[in-house]
Amino acid sequence: MKYKYQLILLGTLGDLSKRLLVLFDKKIKDLKLQKDAFNIITEKNFFEDYTGNQPAFVIYFGNVDGKYNNIDIIQRLLKDGTMILPVFFEEFCFEKHIPEIIRGQNGLLYDKSKEDKIVNLALESFELLRSQRKVFVSYRRKESSSVAIQLYEALERNNFDVFLDTHSIKQGEIFQDELWHRMTDCDVIVLLNTKGFLESRWCKEEIAEANAKQIGIVQLVWPNHQLEKMAEVCLHMQLKNSHFSYCLFKNKYSKFKQSFIDELAQNVESIRARNLAARQDNLITEFTNLAVKYGKKVNLQPERFITEELTDSKRRIFIPTVGIPQSMNCYQSHELKNQIKEYEVESIHLIYDDLRIKDKWLKHLEWLNKYLEVKTIKKQDFDQWLQRN
Repeated sequence: MKYKYQLILLGTLGDLSKRLLVLFDKKIKDLKLQKDAFNIITEKNFFEDYTGNQPAFVIYFGNVDGKYNNIDIIQRLLKDGTMILPVFFEEFCFEKHIPEIIRGQNGLLYDKSKEDKIVNLALESFELLRSQRKVFVSYRRKESSSVAIQLYEALERNNFDVFLDTHSIKQGEIFQDELWHRMTDCDVIVLLNTKGFLESRWCKEEIAEANAKQIGIVQLVWPNHQLEKMAEVCLHMQLKNSHFSYCLFKNKYSKFKQSFIDELAQNVESIRARNLAARQDNLITEFTNLAVKYGKKVNLQPERFITEELTDSKRRIFIPTVGIPQSMNCYQSHELKNQIKEYEVESIHLIYDDLRIKDKWLKHLEWLNKYLEVKTIKKQDFDQWLQRN
């Protein structure tokens, strides 16, 4: 695939743009992608290095004095249909900080807690990080319901799709089946580790499920309570009385201070890429080990998909898919054929972990396999599929 992802930084550059580039490099390492697959572009190298037919994402840094840079470059990028994120710095000052030509774009009000989000939006636009931003809140109702509801509302405001059992399961659904299904498709679990958390059978099982599926956990450990062993991809935050409004953490009406909510949202954003890479690794390792066992000539590509060499000029492609495969995954995988010029693509397959996905959804995917060009292969069928094919 002879193209590069183009991250374009325009407007008023300075310390913020430098920090975001450092963070971008870190995210690329977390995702186990090759740095030379990316081209960083500013006004200095735009006219030499920018290519209109390759994926691009623009971060435009506004100016607090209304002195706008790079309008000519923005005009060209808009003609190319490039996604542009305007960043402004004071509430109600979007029109002052951002030039009129991109005021129709949805901007982002900057504060330091948003830096992870800005970088993740770029990776999502490149389709290197899932555009679904799904979080699962695990808690014990009688100990932390008020905090769980507070987190549900706060993370929703931060553009996450949050699963909370009391808010997210429709009447008439089989409760536990729906809960496991939704956990399978989440990026991060926020676990409220209160004193009696592990006394609940279901809370223990949720931890076991997260470990089995290598889902990342942000664990909030209540004051005067010890850290429990959790999943491989885990960030723990030891809480203090001061994290709670009025220092009350035992009351059923306890709430976090807004400053802590902001810190938590940043940490949830931060762990997403590491979690994605860990779950992809699990699928890649299991599939390639079995493929080699059956004599397949397979290679892991820099873009994190697997190719099987059929002849010198023909390949099959296998794309590790985290969570529950959706129609958009199939469409994006189909589009991959148009980007590959080096060889003929015989077929494309999405490989995924089917553990705890509802039978109804698995049957739907099997039905789609009869009609779509892109096929799905579930993890429990890897061995059998590779033997037959």
